[in-house]
Amino acid sequence: MPATPDALIKSLPKCELHIHIEGSLEPEMMFALARRNNIALPYNSVEDIHAAYRFNNLQDFLNVYYQGMSVLITEQDFYDLAFAYLKRAQTDNVRHVEMFFDPQGHTSRGVAFETVIDGLSRAVADARTAFGISASLIMCFLRDLDEDSALKTLDAALPFRDRIMGVGLDSAERGNPPSKFARVYARARDEGFFLTAHAGEEGPASYVWEALDILGVMRVDHGNHALDDAALVGRLAREQMALTICPLSNLRLRVIDDLNHHPLRRMMDKGLMVTVNSDDPAYFGGYVNQNYRAISDALSLTREEIVAVVRNGFNASVMNGDEKAKALAEVDRVLAGLT
Repeated sequence: MPATPDALIKSLPKCELHIHIEGSLEPEMMFALARRNNIALPYNSVEDIHAAYRFNNLQDFLNVYYQGMSVLITEQDFYDLAFAYLKRAQTDNVRHVEMFFDPQGHTSRGVAFETVIDGLSRAVADARTAFGISASLIMCFLRDLDEDSALKTLDAALPFRDRIMGVGLDSAERGNPPSKFARVYARARDEGFFLTAHAGEEGPASYVWEALDILGVMRVDHGNHALDDAALVGRLAREQMALTICPLSNLRLRVIDDLNHHPLRRMMDKGLMVTVNSDDPAYFGGYVNQNYRAISDALSLTREEIVAVVRNGFNASVMNGDEKAKALAEVDRVLAGLT
């Protein structure tokens, strides 16, 4: 008898390409770090924090997100945050992660760039040993700040180039088009960074065009509104440009009103290369398997569709050819065992 969708999702190895490490800060850890660093929070309990996790839009979420980030001060804080996420990810059978972090959200508070990167990279190394999970770091620029700030952040990152795989673009999308960051992306490209950017989550399809043509991205984060432009859909399909889709995030931020209306199935039907990810799991109610289950249940995804999305995750990653082949062979072994 074929495995149930839940058993299939649980058993398959996976790759997560859209996770903001600061967005994995669970309320319990937020309180623990606040106590450790003697920081006052505007919440009296874990329940108060969960009550604050009711968002009408992206900006509502960002207000709470930056408040939570304030407890991250020391190298050990960043280590504990990343190690906890990677430990949790391996329980979902995640084999490889490409992890966003927001240095400007920390350096603006007086936390040294080195403190952030040392804590995160030490956790990545220890998690590989402890759990067999590999991870790469993608440094994001905050798009609601100016490009000069992004350029300074890129300069600060260069001494740590060997520990940072790529650059991305996140935070408040509306009114902050990708073209605002043309110069910093050109410099990052020259330095050999992998390039990605959030586009088309709340912003229009034109932002996805800009991310492709002006920034030169190699992957699009979110990309929901690409479906509003038939020519763009055709291009994304032809180029097999990966989209890092985050179903529960889309629901909680009201990008969609119901998972039954999520565009993932329409994207697949149009030949787009979609992946499933958790985005900010502590805030949006689900890690990667919960996102797979939620979207599978809502859209009645077939076994073949679930497997295709899993394969897309590995194929869209920066893993080398041998690593991808090994991961995809494991997918095949698991499927053979389930049947």
